[in-house]
Amino acid sequence: MRSVPAVGRAPGAREPPAGFVSGYASLFDRTDLSGDRIRPGAFARALRERGAAGVRMLWQHDPSRPIGVWTRLVEDERGLLAEGRLALDTAQGREAFALLRAQALDGLSIGFRTRASRPLRGAARRLLLDIDLLEISIVTFPMQEAARVREARGDLLSRFASAARRIAEATCSNSPKEIPCRR
Repeated sequence: MRSVPAVGRAPGAREPPAGFVSGYASLFDRTDLSGDRIRPGAFARALRERGAAGVRMLWQHDPSRPIGVWTRLVEDERGLLAEGRLALDTAQGREAFALLRAQALDGLSIGFRTRASRPLRGAARRLLLDIDLLEISIVTFPMQEAARVREARGDLLSRFASAARRIAEATCSNSPKEIPCRR
């Protein structure tokens, strides 16, 4: 689900910013615990009107607890992919990041107003056609059970791993000026 920072990176690959998170905030054509199902394209208008900067990143849907910013929101064939950055200079941002890293929680959940929907029969009671997306929260229990953070990285661990790799490379080089290491 979440990846530990990679020790080996391709040359020139950029390290994600500290507190980077990504995951699917919503998945298309899946019924959530309230009986809603979201149609592909339902977020298009909101994303066009608000953009990522207009959608808040909250803790447990609490508007008094913003924890970061969403930097990229895109609909793909699977659902609404969200990428953002936790505000690690705040206590709430650090707490959220620590809990994600510890795998104590990993849910994502959307806060929205319905603009257009259609009733359905069966387990899915409503098909959402047009959604005004207001916020995406990191939560303990998402309404759509498969909406999860898939990646939380970019913290100090990756910096330490990078420094250790540079030290090991310098120490293990074949240069006569450096101490050889056992391979």
